[in-house]
Amino acid sequence: MKAINYYIVVKKIKEQPKKIAGLEITEKINTEDRYIKGKVITAGNLVEGIKKNDVVYYDKHAGHGITYKDALYQVITLQNVVLVE
Repeated sequence: MKAINYYIVVKKIKEQPKKIAGLEITEKINTEDRYIKGKVITAGNLVEGIKKNDVVYYDKHAGHGITYKDALYQVITLQNVVLVE
């Protein structure tokens, strides 16, 4: 699998549940976070500054899911990335 142009294929990184005042906040009810953390699987040929295995933060409403070899990935564009670790 290889992304083209300005597309980036990422695998979501599951965040550990947060505890606030003794309550455990799971991913499903955590609406405060606007960005999702993901590991770059492949970046398109026009993407600069992001490479395979980088960890990026991207808008949680961005892109779409794709299943490849029984694994679920997100396909996003360069403009959806806000931070590279």
